[in-house]
Amino acid sequence: MELIAIGEIIRERRKSRKVTQDDLAEIAGISIRTLRDIENGMGNPELETLVKICHALGLEIKVEVIK
Repeated sequence: MELIAIGEIIRERRKSRKVTQDDLAEIAGISIRTLRDIENGMGNPELETLVKICHALGLEIKVEVIK
């Protein structure tokens, strides 16, 4: 999945839960800049960062290893 799609999913879930970017960044323990970049499909976030965000939003990440 592309980072743009991941960012859109995170943004939609955040908005549906009526959580601000500032609040989500604080809950997830990341910077607001990092969250904004991810929601806009920019940067190269670490898996740990995505896990923190998804955990805060009640989302699940599935990782598939491709050989």
